[in-house]
Amino acid sequence: MSAWNRRHFLSAASGLTLGSGRTSSLLAQDEKAQTEAEPQPKREPVRLALMGVNGRGRQLMSVLARFPEAEIAWICDPDTQTWDPAVKQWTEAGRPAPQTTQDFRKALDDKSVDVLVCAAPDHWHALATVWACQAGKDVYVEKPCCHNPVEGRRMIEAARKYQRVVQVGTQRRSAPDMQALAEYLQSGKLGQVKFVRTWITSVRPSIGKVAVSAPPEHLDYSLWAGPGPDRGYKSNLVHYHWHWRWDFGTGECGNNGIHGLDVARWGTGVDAPTRVTCGGGRYYFEDDQETPDTQLATFEFPDLCIQWEHRTWSPRGLDGETFGVEFYGTEGTLLTNGRGWTVYDPKNAVVQKVEPGESDANHWRNFFDCLKTRSLPNADIEINHKSTMFCHLANIAWRTGSVVNYDGATETISNNPAASALLGRQYRKGFELPVL
Repeated sequence: MSAWNRRHFLSAASGLTLGSGRTSSLLAQDEKAQTEAEPQPKREPVRLALMGVNGRGRQLMSVLARFPEAEIAWICDPDTQTWDPAVKQWTEAGRPAPQTTQDFRKALDDKSVDVLVCAAPDHWHALATVWACQAGKDVYVEKPCCHNPVEGRRMIEAARKYQRVVQVGTQRRSAPDMQALAEYLQSGKLGQVKFVRTWITSVRPSIGKVAVSAPPEHLDYSLWAGPGPDRGYKSNLVHYHWHWRWDFGTGECGNNGIHGLDVARWGTGVDAPTRVTCGGGRYYFEDDQETPDTQLATFEFPDLCIQWEHRTWSPRGLDGETFGVEFYGTEGTLLTNGRGWTVYDPKNAVVQKVEPGESDANHWRNFFDCLKTRSLPNADIEINHKSTMFCHLANIAWRTGSVVNYDGATETISNNPAASALLGRQYRKGFELPVL
């Protein structure tokens, strides 16, 4: 962990009471009480272009409505049917109606826009971020930060070259309970952590099997496909089920695994595994999904092992949690479901419990603050790129059915041409990833 990040979360967690066997008093609650008690200084407006408003973008709007300085100037989505509900949501929050466009590049041409918020599918994250940085905009981009490893590195290069603030939507990085978790683990109180298990379980619907058809008139499908291939529109692809197609998504490992693996990497302080293996398959669904519905990935380090597991057809989780990260140390075990955490001693007795803290609003406050200070945000693109790499390596190992030996310093895979080929991708003309 960098010195800056350590100072930041130590400062953020300084209001926590971490007494053994009792519930902590969270900094977020203290800050909320202080905010309600004291008048806050007026902040300069931040004009935002929001890209992708069918799902996650609308959720982000609910959080942004809590910030008086947030001004959504543009709603950008290739599907015109998404515009009216998004505009209505924003105006019902008492805000002026944004302009609308299918092509977010029109918003990037607006010199009054300060920030691009990218909540589009995974395959758009990198190109949208790079183009925004080149246009002089700061960026809030949803997780996973990129569709493949080469894109993540290019996003870092763009952020640094154009001196842009790029925050990724792994919001737990701004939650005081999770910041305290990282501090606790790195203090050595759990002893030597030798194994971390991360998981999610859920019941998702089948997407069925459908043929290629003409896209609806309200959707610019070619623009939606963007940097990905245009193999023809399918009704079970747009909007959500692109997650389970390799051309556009990163499977459940990229969709939710990034949250668990980011916490695992943060808590242990590691950067990159040296060896990755992955098992599982499409065991349950017989439909157009390509990504595994059951996946178990193992990330090996010289003195540590981290594991990711998901099932998208079975709801029963581990240790009573459908989502979790569990750190096994020589002096005890720490379990979190992503909101708060509990420490157990070697005899399985609870010795410490920390209650959930605010994450989404804190994450945006951190981002807005960094727009002014030009500091690195809590989930800076380089931090998230390293965590997202775990997801990519797991998927590459699964897709190739091979052991992946990885060099984190050079971000390369050794002696495995098939796996190395999946570190990047080919782009359609007009949507090439710029070389910086």
